[in-house]
Amino acid sequence: MHKSQSLEEAIRAQAEQLGFSACGFSRADATDGAGLMLKRWLEAGHHGSMGWMEARAHHRISPLALWPDARSAIALAMSYAPASDPLALASHSDVGRISVYAQGSDYHKTVKKALKSLARFIVEQVPSELKVFVDTAPVMEKPLAQAAGIGWQGKHTNLVSREHGSWLFLGVILTSLELDSDEAADDGQHCGSCTRCLDACPTKAFIGPHRIDARRCISYLTIEHDGPIPSELRPLMGNRIYGCDDCLAVCPWNHFADAAAANRAFLPRAELAAPRLSDLLALDDAAFREMFAGSPIKRIGRNRMIRNCLVSAGNSGDPLLIPSIRRHLADADPVIAEAARWALDHIALCRSEKTQAA
Repeated sequence: MHKSQSLEEAIRAQAEQLGFSACGFSRADATDGAGLMLKRWLEAGHHGSMGWMEARAHHRISPLALWPDARSAIALAMSYAPASDPLALASHSDVGRISVYAQGSDYHKTVKKALKSLARFIVEQVPSELKVFVDTAPVMEKPLAQAAGIGWQGKHTNLVSREHGSWLFLGVILTSLELDSDEAADDGQHCGSCTRCLDACPTKAFIGPHRIDARRCISYLTIEHDGPIPSELRPLMGNRIYGCDDCLAVCPWNHFADAAAANRAFLPRAELAAPRLSDLLALDDAAFREMFAGSPIKRIGRNRMIRNCLVSAGNSGDPLLIPSIRRHLADADPVIAEAARWALDHIALCRSEKTQAA
């Protein structure tokens, strides 16, 4: 730290060197209002089967509930802005669409490593206590990032930055230090009357601005949800097999996101940019683990991925995928076997409708 620098300035400079695109400061107790919104969301059952959110809701309500000695929060953002249009593969029914954030290295490891390096730097400057968090911990990163001035929560509930759009991974450092707070970002003022994100949702998961029912969200259905995907939602999923970028991709603020600012760890791996459904449906457990090693996708396991791919194969209406689907009819997992039957039936339905239209 240079003598002319404040501690806050030194932390920002170091954060930039470590690959973070934004860094801001707030009081640790600056997000108490977000806890009330979380409580109402959980009571409405909009979290679906994500029991882990409910189980540690008492910690999520406020960082002080997690660590009473925290005085300040350092909010950090790392860009994964894509170089190409995330919606470009929508009409390519023979491939599976993977959310931009999951096409490169596992962000948990990349962001946490940088957070730990920054934490060591802070302690070297001023001996203090601190804790680092990525999204696996019960900390509400988005409200803290808004309180720290990094951006605001858009109508799609994700953080939006004037400089970096929504393509941001967030991390938080809680510290016992009293740091000067940044000015909080205005709550949604910059979204104005725009509703593009809400209108773009394929499954109509948004109840209204800033309100989402996870049970209808494709990201939830393909990643968090274990079990059969509701049959009425399957045709709406198209060829999305892991996550969904639609509400982010249509946001006008993402026009300002610079792909050159993205951390190179998140550049898409060739095999994950546009994987063929027939190849994915041929994966056994060992091959799945090998293909998705070092990827956040590995967390969902082979069976959930096969389930997702079967839904996409059914939506393709492509008879060339029938052999790849049939191999799963006798799968030991009843969820996969049922998804295979549905996929075959849906292809038959698509072919029938096409014949009638002709």
